[in-house]
Amino acid sequence: MGILSSPLDASAAEWDALVARAERPTPFLKHAFLSALHRAGCAVDGTGWAPRFVTLTDGAAGALVAAAPVYTKSHSYGEYVFDWAWADAYQRNALPYYPKLLCAVPFTPVQGSRLLAVGDDARRRLAATLVALAEQSDVSSLHVLFPTDDEARVLADMGMMLREGVQFHWLNDGYRDFDEFLGTLEQKKRKNIRAERRKVAEAGVTFRRVRGEHATDADWRFFTRCYRQTYREHFSSPYLNLGFFREIGATMPENLLLVIAERDGRPIASALAVYQREAAGGGTLYGRYWGALEHVPCLHFEAAYYQLLEFCIDERLDRFEGGAQGEHKLARGFMPTVTRSAHWLAHPAFADAVGRFLAQETNQIHAYVDELREHNPFKDGER
Repeated sequence: MGILSSPLDASAAEWDALVARAERPTPFLKHAFLSALHRAGCAVDGTGWAPRFVTLTDGAAGALVAAAPVYTKSHSYGEYVFDWAWADAYQRNALPYYPKLLCAVPFTPVQGSRLLAVGDDARRRLAATLVALAEQSDVSSLHVLFPTDDEARVLADMGMMLREGVQFHWLNDGYRDFDEFLGTLEQKKRKNIRAERRKVAEAGVTFRRVRGEHATDADWRFFTRCYRQTYREHFSSPYLNLGFFREIGATMPENLLLVIAERDGRPIASALAVYQREAAGGGTLYGRYWGALEHVPCLHFEAAYYQLLEFCIDERLDRFEGGAQGEHKLARGFMPTVTRSAHWLAHPAFADAVGRFLAQETNQIHAYVDELREHNPFKDGER
């Protein structure tokens, strides 16, 4: 087992070769993405994300056979699987909850492979190694966020507790254009979407879709202003910075799409999406960040949803994952999808208590999903 204190210490070629073999690779697992988070100072010791990337190598050849993006965390920000109540319970009992071990892509609530490996045996070895590392380290717990379903089962076999959450994803049913998609929705939903789009158009707003290969430094600087504005409006500090966006714009432009809204020749808002094409055709788009410097009614829906839905249809992408939370997405054709995480707590009594809590929470999640599906927006029922 190897422990890397920086993603920069991993061979990019070997790491990306594991990503390419993964059950569910995403652009966020690329060496370029994880390295940009580190180089830009976003996910480093000083921000409470101390890298401890775990690697397994072939004993004879020394080749990388398994790896996982692991961090020692001193807080729970930027995770999107909320364990603040667990941390509070530890504190009330005079027990330290931090540091904890986290296997995840920082600031990215996207399901995808977390246990990168050349095969099933190496994947199981890696899962066992993560649990053993947690047991041998001075940490309260180990958390693996947004793994694939198969990885979740492997982690459960290693004694980790599974937790479920809900996101909203849109599926492309081979639509020829946006109007054909609208035609599948109930009349009221269809009418509302058309009204929202009309408001934006009547406000004189136009849009540019800029692929990463064509994004200029001015585009990235403007997008970063919009991104920071969103956090400012919520009285919080942004996790990412211009250096990060510039770097991924240079190292993985083929995965990036900027939507820039303009009025009277001036940019006023922007959204960033990440996408990945599959070798056999199709692919997935991930909505990530949005911000506006001027208020226009319904601009958020147009820039961060409808423009991206049109892109998915035009580019024949299969799926649009809208990110964390957001019941408002349901009325726009995004259906509830269950996500998973896996958790191990060192303290036996707290592990038992959390296990009971998760059993109750899982029942609530299932009831919530059932309720959402009963209100699905499609005129012929759930898709």
